Amino acid sequence: MYKYLLFCLCFTACHSVKPAFKINNIQHRLAIQTFQKELNLSFADSTSSPLSTEDRLQFEQLAFFDIDSNFRCMAKFTPKMGKVFKMKTTTDRQVEYRPYGQLVFELNGQKHRLMLYQNIKLSQKEKYKDYLFLPFTDATNGSDSYGGGRYIDFKIPQQKWVVLDFNKAYNPYCAYSSRYSCPIPPPQNDMNTKVIAGVKAPQDH
Repeated sequence: MYKYLLFCLCFTACHSVKPAFKINNIQHRLAIQTFQKELNLSFADSTSSPLSTEDRLQFEQLAFFDIDSNFRCMAKFTPKMGKVFKMKTTTDRQVEYRPYGQLVFELNGQKHRLMLYQNIKLSQKEKYKDYLFLPFTDATNGSDSYGGGRYIDFKIPQQKWVVLDFNKAYNPYCAYSSRYSCPIPPPQNDMNTKVIAGVKAPQDH
């Protein structure tokens, strides 16, 4: 799924009360290690990698922040369907998205709000009709993480409370090559805090 979604993005029962949130650190670490392994495999695969042939042949693995369960939190989902608009990208290309809902959560002792978006073209495909896109920026951009922000994949929530795990934050393809055109996170999804989780800024390949 990750391979197809990144190519598309970077084109050439409800609860009213917050549920108890318990983390099995061992299971969480194993789940994130699996995510990282799959991401590394996609970068090493010639059919899905954004890297040049030379860089791909030298590629070993992406740089990740340490896995940290403090960046896995419960978020309250509120549907907020908005008008379709053209999201800016790193090129002149503009892609149609629809604001779909808002996530409200606490992280680093602060309350945050992030919008989830639905890619109009992608949603017309049966396999991705429930796919949502969470682009965001934070205080690590331009230093420890990619300056253009990062993404997290989501599915349309079926409950009011969902798990938001920044350990699964990844870079757009344009972080690795200017050949791609990638959505730029809207200003309302800028987090005034450091998200020290997920994929780091691209290293020398």
